[in-house]
Amino acid sequence: MIIQIENLFKVYRNGSLEVTALRGVSFSVGIKEFVAIMGQSGSGKSTLMNILGCLDSVSSGLYTLDGEDVSKLAGKKLAAIRNKKIGFVFQSYNLLPRLTALQNVELPMIYGGTRGKKRRQAALDALHRVGLTDRVHHKPAELSGGQKQRVAIARALVNEPAILLADEPTGNLDSRSGEEIMGIFQRLNREGVTIVMVTHEPDIAEHTNRIVAFRDGQIIRDEPVLNPTIVG
Repeated sequence: MIIQIENLFKVYRNGSLEVTALRGVSFSVGIKEFVAIMGQSGSGKSTLMNILGCLDSVSSGLYTLDGEDVSKLAGKKLAAIRNKKIGFVFQSYNLLPRLTALQNVELPMIYGGTRGKKRRQAALDALHRVGLTDRVHHKPAELSGGQKQRVAIARALVNEPAILLADEPTGNLDSRSGEEIMGIFQRLNREGVTIVMVTHEPDIAEHTNRIVAFRDGQIIRDEPVLNPTIVG
């Protein structure tokens, strides 16, 4: 298993106020799985994604990522795991407007110390994987929403992370662009990329192979998608 979670709790405290966002959650994600996390606002799905992405720590329970127990880690140690093992794709793309597509994709490698030609070639290869070879020198303002999200996916892939976490990746896109993005995720998954995606859209979740639904900080449904919607 690439992700193993057992009896996970997350409690937020603000003075005397205590809110339990996750209540004894247990589940796992296998290598090469494509999983959708669903739930209403306040259900705990965003808290779970923050923990999976090592953006937040657990209150209690076990979280193992790619064979490493990250449950007790915090601060710089948690950030190191995040930078090494996780690729992020966000609803709002999070691209730097003054940089080209190529330069945006190079950023994680710059932070990781990869230099020169190797960095450039890896970024070009990642952009090729998402079908943007002809847009490498365009800045975000010169790209459509779907193209921006492709750049974001390429950036998430470039360091070859253990998992790809996508948070509402089609939320800012029209239906056609959303379908194209889901087609890219499906192809990457067939190539061996493990993907965990948060979405509130049932039709988008149907493009994955498994749906885990949350309510009030607990899993209420965890089942395979019997007939996934295949794009392309």
